[in-house]
Amino acid sequence: MSDWAPVLVGVVLFLFLQPGLLFSFPGKGKQIEFSRMKTNGKAIFIHTLIFFALFSILILALHLHIYTG
Repeated sequence: MSDWAPVLVGVVLFLFLQPGLLFSFPGKGKQIEFSRMKTNGKAIFIHTLIFFALFSILILALHLHIYTG
């Protein structure tokens, strides 16, 4: 049996936390911008930290597992 939780959680978080797709924090002109499709270095760094925090909480702290086979 293989554990698919890290793969699925990582893909879903990556899709939703791409800077500029749904929101960009911090934005270029404002603190938070929605659906602008542009990004900057600070936003990439902040979104990376948010991704790592949520991924760690879901996989390590909550012991989320999805087994197949």
